[in-house]
Amino acid sequence: MSVNVTEQYPNYSPGLEGVPGGLTKISDIDSDRSSLQFRGYDVHELAEKCTYEEVAYLLLYEKLPTADELHAFRDSMNRARKLPGEVSAALRMAPRHLHPMDQIKIAYTMQAGFDPNYGHEDKGSNIRKAIRIIASAGTIVAAGHRLRHGEEPIDPDPKLSTAANFLYMLTGNVPDEATEKLFDSTLTMYAEHGFNASTFACRVCVSTLSDVYSGIVTGVGTLKGPLHGGANEEAMRMLLEIGSPAKAEAWIRDALVNKKKVMGFGHREYKKGDSRALWLGPRAKELGKRIGNPTWGQIADTLEKVMLEEKGLYPNVDFPAAFLYYNLGIPIELYTPIFVVARVAGWSAHAIEQLENNRLIRPKAIYTGEKNVKFVEMKDR
Repeated sequence: MSVNVTEQYPNYSPGLEGVPGGLTKISDIDSDRSSLQFRGYDVHELAEKCTYEEVAYLLLYEKLPTADELHAFRDSMNRARKLPGEVSAALRMAPRHLHPMDQIKIAYTMQAGFDPNYGHEDKGSNIRKAIRIIASAGTIVAAGHRLRHGEEPIDPDPKLSTAANFLYMLTGNVPDEATEKLFDSTLTMYAEHGFNASTFACRVCVSTLSDVYSGIVTGVGTLKGPLHGGANEEAMRMLLEIGSPAKAEAWIRDALVNKKKVMGFGHREYKKGDSRALWLGPRAKELGKRIGNPTWGQIADTLEKVMLEEKGLYPNVDFPAAFLYYNLGIPIELYTPIFVVARVAGWSAHAIEQLENNRLIRPKAIYTGEKNVKFVEMKDR
């Protein structure tokens, strides 16, 4: 007869679910109210009224910037977007079949050594590193994608924002203002989200007094796993499999009967709906109508209705982000790397916060193996 592990070990929580892992002033997730705040500001208001650069500044400096501070911050970002030649060379040397997330790890590992503050671990140096990390993320992802597909990278334009620059470096076309703002808002939505797996991994890394770049690479490696990143990619592949609104209800009901995983629904932190999805969903559907392709939004309406009726589950942010990115013409393989482009701001803020009041993160394990086993000499084994 099997014993329930949580009954056998009452102080154990699988996956550390619900176990406080530390103190933070960076973001707050209120599951009961389905709200998310960055340093006290509602993420919806930030997405609507601020740019990603303002949000990155807020995460790093603990306050929203003045006009002069934002101008200086943007100037620093623009000067840091272009990759050192050696980093570009490393991306060129990478195998074409390499996963985009592995390209990012290579690029940041190389970039660390060319950072002017390499080897300096004071807060000011770490913030300057963070600015370079955030500024170069879109360049790394866009350049890596173009190289994988046999195209030459496009240099960033110092006159463009983080959001506009990414789309420009990816396609060669400067997006219109509405497209830029919509994409920018998704970067804000993805910028930070508490002690999720990649953020916690980043904090564990720097808690050893490793450097910020190592923490970021750890975060990238953790996000690569499909149980954390990749949900937006799988959600879009699911929508493509369904194909049309007419097939949506039959597909989702069959999936539920056969216990097939439905991507983009449910979230460990939100029981009454992911606040980011509640904000982004209508905007993603409106984009589809505006460009004359409402199909994905119509399929989404059906899936959302049935999932709520049958399972009590709401969509998470990855669901509307998937068809929003698809309608913007962004390749599906880049959805998780875009997560990185946004989340490096949150990872950097957490790395800096961890180091400010550091204690090595070292949880206790519950041993379940044999004890006091008698040693057997080689001749008798």
